[in-house]
Amino acid sequence: MPKLKLTDVTQYVEDNIGVFHEKRVHSLDKLKLKDVLKSKNPYLFKAKNMLTAEQIIKSLTDAHISSNEETIFGDWLEKLAIFINEKVYTGRKSGIPGIDLEFDKDGARYIVSIKSGPNWANGSQLKKLKLDFISAKKTLRTSNSQLNVVAINGCCYGKNKKTDNGEYFKYCGQEFWTFISDEPTLYTDLIIPIGYKAKEQNDIFVESYSKMINKFTKEFSIDFCKADGGIDWVKLVEFNSGKIK
Repeated sequence: MPKLKLTDVTQYVEDNIGVFHEKRVHSLDKLKLKDVLKSKNPYLFKAKNMLTAEQIIKSLTDAHISSNEETIFGDWLEKLAIFINEKVYTGRKSGIPGIDLEFDKDGARYIVSIKSGPNWANGSQLKKLKLDFISAKKTLRTSNSQLNVVAINGCCYGKNKKTDNGEYFKYCGQEFWTFISDEPTLYTDLIIPIGYKAKEQNDIFVESYSKMINKFTKEFSIDFCKADGGIDWVKLVEFNSGKIK
């Protein structure tokens, strides 16, 4: 088993971290004000006594962006994890539905579903994860009934006390990164390369974000503010929650 070279990880991150930042900016370019307004709770804005268009715009867009960035970066981390595992265990992207990574270790075939953090799922999502693992095990054992298949829910950050969930194990944070790389300090070693050109990339994002806030504030003022400048709460709630005609 080859030892992971941090220089390989650093080079991979430097070559690919730009994809994450590009997708952040691209997601802003595609964002439409009315689409976001339809998905947020207008009563909450009133309960928080938001009085200006910019307050509402920043609140709803920041929440949307935060959620969207978590998804984009989670996808990016999944690719990083597969790259690292390939270097050590010749792991590969799985072709089985619901499974992200497959590799062999200590006489077992590991199938891994990679998530960002430990609190990613509700009850129905956990049930689906379990069913995905059961189906994947059956698929792999079709050609080899004696194959020892071990299922893992791997989380890129966080902690989790309970690791054995019956049909699968759950590894989070340090435990996950050590599991796929055999390097116990990898989870902290990643911090420096992931910050590659972060300021320059974020400056580009902030410029796009500022333009979007200004644009949305202007649109909101035209469509949902009264002549005296006050917010037309009735019109806003009707747009968000009125009966579909």
